[in-house]
Amino acid sequence: MNGKLKSFNPTQVHIINESVTIAEDLVSNFYKMSASQWLHLKYDVETLVNLCSREIVHGPFAQVVRYEGKRKGRSLTSSTYDLYKICLQDHSILSKLKQSPDIKLFPFSLYIVTHELIHIVRFCKFLQNFDASPHEKMVEETRVHENTYEVLNNIRVSGMEDVFKFYKQWRMP
Repeated sequence: MNGKLKSFNPTQVHIINESVTIAEDLVSNFYKMSASQWLHLKYDVETLVNLCSREIVHGPFAQVVRYEGKRKGRSLTSSTYDLYKICLQDHSILSKLKQSPDIKLFPFSLYIVTHELIHIVRFCKFLQNFDASPHEKMVEETRVHENTYEVLNNIRVSGMEDVFKFYKQWRMP
C-alpha cells in the first residue's frame, strides 16, 4: 500500500529518531512533567512504512490518531485508555524538503514532532478536546504553533530559523 509513496531512508530514519528524542525532552520540560508523568503518556511515533492506509494523509506532514487501548486480559471499559499515534507523513515531508532546499530534515522534523507531542500533552491534560469542532481545531492549531515556537525558540539548532519562517503564518491568530 505505501510502496508508491516515498519513504525515509535509513539515514533519514536515524535523524527522525534523534528529533523524537530531543522533542520528548523539550516538551516534557516545557510542561514541567516528571519522568513518571511523561511515561504515563501513551503514544507512539511512526513513519510511513508502519502506517495503515487510514493513517496516511496527503498534505499535512503528520497527524495524531487516537485509538482506544485496553489492558491485556481486562474486559471492563474502566480499563481502557487513549493511545495516540503520531503518524509522520514521509512523502509530504520529503516533498517539502525537495521544494524548499533551505529547510533541512533535522530542524523540520524536530518542529513537527514537538508540535504533535504538544497536541498529545494538551489532550492528556484536558487542555483541548480531541473531538473539537473545526473552528476550535483551527484555534488550537494556532495555539500549538505558538507553543512549539516557545519550546524551540531558545535552543540552538542549525536551520531552525528557516523552519520558523515557514511556519510563521500559523502562529498568527
